[in-house]
Amino acid sequence: MVFLFLLSIALPAQAAPNPTYQARAEQLLRLLTSPGDEANYFSSLFLDAVPVDRWRAVAADLRAQHGKPLALGAVRQDSATAGQVEIRYERATVGFTLVVAPQPPGRVVGLRIVGARTANDSMAKVMADIAALPGATSFAVATLGNSPPQLQEAHRADTAMAIGSSFKLTILAELARAVGAGERRWSDVIPLGPKSFSGRLLHWPDRAPMTLHSLATAMIAESDNSATDTLLLALGRDKVDAMLTTTGHANPDQALPLLTTAEAFALKMPANADLQGRYAVASPDARRELLREAASRLTADKVDVGSVAETPTAIGDIEWFASATDMIAQLDWLRIHGGDALPIMAIEPGVAPADARRWAYLGYKGGSEPGVMAMNFLARRKDGQWRALSASWNNPAARLDEPRFVALTTRALNLLAE
Repeated sequence: MVFLFLLSIALPAQAAPNPTYQARAEQLLRLLTSPGDEANYFSSLFLDAVPVDRWRAVAADLRAQHGKPLALGAVRQDSATAGQVEIRYERATVGFTLVVAPQPPGRVVGLRIVGARTANDSMAKVMADIAALPGATSFAVATLGNSPPQLQEAHRADTAMAIGSSFKLTILAELARAVGAGERRWSDVIPLGPKSFSGRLLHWPDRAPMTLHSLATAMIAESDNSATDTLLLALGRDKVDAMLTTTGHANPDQALPLLTTAEAFALKMPANADLQGRYAVASPDARRELLREAASRLTADKVDVGSVAETPTAIGDIEWFASATDMIAQLDWLRIHGGDALPIMAIEPGVAPADARRWAYLGYKGGSEPGVMAMNFLARRKDGQWRALSASWNNPAARLDEPRFVALTTRALNLLAE
C-alpha cells in the first residue's frame, strides 16, 4: 500500500479489537519510535513494496514533522483484519489504516497514513510554515460568492510563480467555454494528437479516436501530457491563451503563449540554450514566432527527459506562470461557468480520501517538476459556502520536499473545512 502524507482524522469509539490486532497496533508505536524488527512485523509482500529503508525514512519524516511518538491512541477494528490506529506524537495525532494477515502470526500486510490532526493548529501557523520553506512561496485563500473572490489569507498572493501542470486548468476553461457557447460538445471525437513524454496515453495508438471529455479527464485527473497537448492544439492556442484574460489573469503577457508540454521541456534542454535565452526576453508575439520557426526542434521525440528531470531547470524563464490570485480567479470562473468540467476536477482531489470527504465538493489541479510545486483547490463546504485555495513553491536551487508541501496545504484545507 502507498504511504500518503496527508491530514485530519477522527476515530469513533468501537468494540475492543482482538488481541492480535491490538498487539500489532502497540508494536506500531515502537516501530515508529525507533527502527528494528521490521521483518517480524511486516509481511514479505509489504516489504517487497516498501523496503525497510523506505519505511524507516517514513518513520523518521513523521518524527521530524510531529516530534516523538508518545502513546497509542484510539484503535478501531473494522473487520477481522483491518481497521484504523491513532499514534499520539508530541505535536499531532497521526492516523493509520492497519491491515493484518488472517493467518498466524498476523503480520502487517497493509499500512497507510490517512491523516494527522495538528494540536492547536491555525492558519497563521500554516502560513508561517509555508513562508519558512527554502526558496519562494505564495499562498492565498478566498471566499467565493456573488462578488469577485474575497481574500481571507494571503502570503505574496500577487507574485507570479512557476505553476507547472496547473496551467492545464486554462485549457479546461477554454473547453468549458466552447461547450457552453455551442462550439464544441464534450462527446466530440478527435484523434489523439502529437504524443508528449510521460502519461498513459503516450503508449496508445497514434491518432486514436478520443472524446473531448476523455482527453480532459486524462489531462486533469492524471495530468497526462499527450492529452494536454492534443487539447491545446485542437482548441487553438490563440483561444486558450485568451482564456487567461477572460478568467482574470493580472499579467497575461508574462505567461503567453501557453506552451505545450513538449515545447516547454524541449526549450529547457541544454541543447536548446540558444532558443531558451531568446524566448525568455521576447514579447508574446515574438515568442509565438520563435515557436513556429523552431517547431522541428521542440517536439517530444527531441526531449532528453534525463537532462531536465533531476534538477530545477529554467523555472524562472521557461514555464507556465500565475499568481495565487490569478489561480483563484480562474477557479472562480470555473465554478461559475465550468459545467461538466467540475466533476472532472473532482476525480483526483489532491488529498487523502478522509480529508476530501470533509467537503461537499473538492476540485483540484496541481503541478510539479524539479524546483516547482503548485496546488489549487476549489471547494464547497458542507454548509454550502465556497472557498478557493492556491499555493505555490519555487526553488531554482534544489528539488522540493513535496510531501511536506502537501502536508502544509492539507492542514490549511482542513482548517477551512471547519
